[in-house]
Amino acid sequence: MRSHNCGLLRSADIDETVTLCGWVDRRRDHGGVIFLDLRDRDGIVQVVFDPDTEEHFATADRVRSEYVLKVTGRVRARSEATVNPSMPTGEIEVLGKEIEVLNTAATPPFQLDEHTSVGEEVRLRYRYMDLRRPEMQQRLRLRSEVTDAVRRFLHGEGFLDIETPILTRATPEGARDYLVPSRTHPGQFFALPQSPQLFKQLLMVSGFDRYYQIAKCFRDEDLRADRQPEFTQIDIETSFMDEAGIMEITERMVRGLFKAVLDVDLPDFPHMTWAEAMERFGSDKPDLRIPLELVSVDDLMQQVDFKVFRGPADDPLGRVAALKVPGGASISRKEIDDYTRYVGNYGARGLAWIKVNDLAAGVEGLQSPILKFMPEDVVASMMERLGVANGDIVFFGADRAGIVNEALGALRIKVGSDQGLVGDGWAPLWVVDFPMFEDDGDGGWTPLHHPFTAPACDLATLREHPGEALSRAYDMVLNGTELGGGSVRIHNLETQEAVFDILGIDPEEAREKFGFLLDALKYGAPPHGGLAFGLDRIVMLMSGAASIRDVIAFPKTQTAACVMTEAPGTVGAAQLRELHIRLREQEKKTGDS
Repeated sequence: MRSHNCGLLRSADIDETVTLCGWVDRRRDHGGVIFLDLRDRDGIVQVVFDPDTEEHFATADRVRSEYVLKVTGRVRARSEATVNPSMPTGEIEVLGKEIEVLNTAATPPFQLDEHTSVGEEVRLRYRYMDLRRPEMQQRLRLRSEVTDAVRRFLHGEGFLDIETPILTRATPEGARDYLVPSRTHPGQFFALPQSPQLFKQLLMVSGFDRYYQIAKCFRDEDLRADRQPEFTQIDIETSFMDEAGIMEITERMVRGLFKAVLDVDLPDFPHMTWAEAMERFGSDKPDLRIPLELVSVDDLMQQVDFKVFRGPADDPLGRVAALKVPGGASISRKEIDDYTRYVGNYGARGLAWIKVNDLAAGVEGLQSPILKFMPEDVVASMMERLGVANGDIVFFGADRAGIVNEALGALRIKVGSDQGLVGDGWAPLWVVDFPMFEDDGDGGWTPLHHPFTAPACDLATLREHPGEALSRAYDMVLNGTELGGGSVRIHNLETQEAVFDILGIDPEEAREKFGFLLDALKYGAPPHGGLAFGLDRIVMLMSGAASIRDVIAFPKTQTAACVMTEAPGTVGAAQLRELHIRLREQEKKTGDS
């Protein structure tokens, strides 16, 4: 139907007769001459109709925004005064000779340009319209370029693209499964995969050596800006390669990806241990563009009688940490109150602070409601350790270490953004040496990654000191976002059984849930490991979008619903009977208690 795409016409096409198809972006009538901005996925070109072509001029006069047109005309140069340097097609226009309305359109529910301010729910309800916007078109094109570059790299490195099942069995991987009832097996359920983890390990046992898949994954979990119930992973697994080798090849892939798609040369990827990341930044995915760090002051707070600080300082599981913000003394009391409420979202019970007005004046030059609880020598030692200067503010967190890290880590990001302290560019790193396990709060252990991650210690040490054991896991982080995580896997049956035992998974439960894996480990499983990248997160960062919903064609809302198709929805009684499911009627609530 068309000879050219609208957005690809250039000066080299002048005097060519072209046929274009697209949507009317704008229509303007200037003194008897009609200008139509015609848009397709490659961009916009200006088409001009004058009264000389009477029939087609009349048709052009009737069209409105978002009509679908087929236009034939001659490419000509714009006059010097009308050249539009902000458009790739701004040096030319098309003198229309024929026009055909392929379809009319109702008035769009919102303006389809980069300045649209309509709410997200409206955009998602009319997603097919939202996706016409140039910004959304560019993001999904970028996503396609990313997947293409990933595939080319991995094929070049000898990886095979192998699909794994979508209907599988429920396995505990840290989030709730989406369950699918089986019609042919009454009372039994499939689960949608949280990841292809076990299948890709079985592919290594099968001898395929290097596997990858751009895989759909599903997790029924609480959502945030970087979470969706269904998401896409760049899933990678390889045999006979240790963590250094896996990190080298995937780092090379990400470097090549940024160079090919954005023409960006990423800087060096420093390696940082999990313990250091938590100590300095309160996060295992620190944004290194922000020059703020947490500093422990537990030893100093053991010298004060103030229980808010002294209690956590004396507790082996507690922490007292300080966050210095250079120039932050200008932060108002209202802003401090807002920050106090903000850290409360992370479990903090308050936010202490000290403003440094005149360091030379000692305690008299400091401003804070907590100074009366602290000896002057302790305050002086703390100011020296923190390296404060006039005009700074120091925030404090005191509680269990996990709460302090999460609260001050989040405050570091927020204050850094609010105070304009976030540097430009890209700051990648590898976080390594994760603990194998974390306390589940009930005297047991839960895996920090997943139960198939290999320990960095020998089996005897793992059994004797599980809380001190490190894993062979690694995460790639970029600008405070975890791009992907992986590990060397357990390939030895005895080690896998020991990990299940530490996690409180008895042999009967292990056999029921993972019998196929345990059997496979008996038959010559090779050393193997891998890494899974979040494709949606990568594209979000590369495009500058605020949410992964803006780089997914048809995303769900934060309540895991699709407002466009109104999914999830109810199904009929007949279909439920086929699935052997009976719904429990919700009891009607009354005013009586």
